Amino acid sequence: MNLIAPLLTPDTTLLDLSFTSKKKLFEHAAELFAQTYGLKATDVFTSLFDRERLGSTALGSGIAIPHGRIKGLKDASGALYRLKTPLEFDAPDNQPVSLCFILLVPQDANERHLQILGELAQLFSDNAMRTRMLNVATPSELIALLGASTALTFSLSLFASTRHITTTLFDLLGHAAASVLGGIAG
Repeated sequence: MNLIAPLLTPDTTLLDLSFTSKKKLFEHAAELFAQTYGLKATDVFTSLFDRERLGSTALGSGIAIPHGRIKGLKDASGALYRLKTPLEFDAPDNQPVSLCFILLVPQDANERHLQILGELAQLFSDNAMRTRMLNVATPSELIALLGASTALTFSLSLFASTRHITTTLFDLLGHAAASVLGGIAG
């Protein structure tokens, strides 16, 4: 499933910006979400900052996924920052962050929130994908790359599941055939 690309627009996909701190990045994101989605900048900043105080949202390998819940938000919203100067984010591998996906979800979102975070984690775990994301020229190219990648990941996942089901079915049929043939021979 492609849950990520639909959350982004060229206006919320920002390339080669620099910030001096996480706080400055969150302030910029708060203003961006306020302008783009009509949210209160203070609500966005507070949600992101409070979540970050619980523990770093950096995953390692130069990736962070700050996220927060916003009362009154109807649908999940995202912004992707590709940072010109990597930013210290208290990552588990101590690497500064170059790619930062900021995710906002409605206050009561649970399953969808986790699905989006899972898809982001899977996407960002691919080293080749991270390299491509760091090298695209425009926000539109980056959104297209994300759309194509998550569609491919879903297709491969579906293929692997179908293959597993088919193999299991053939194994079961094989065991059943062997039992029947064993009963006939005996």
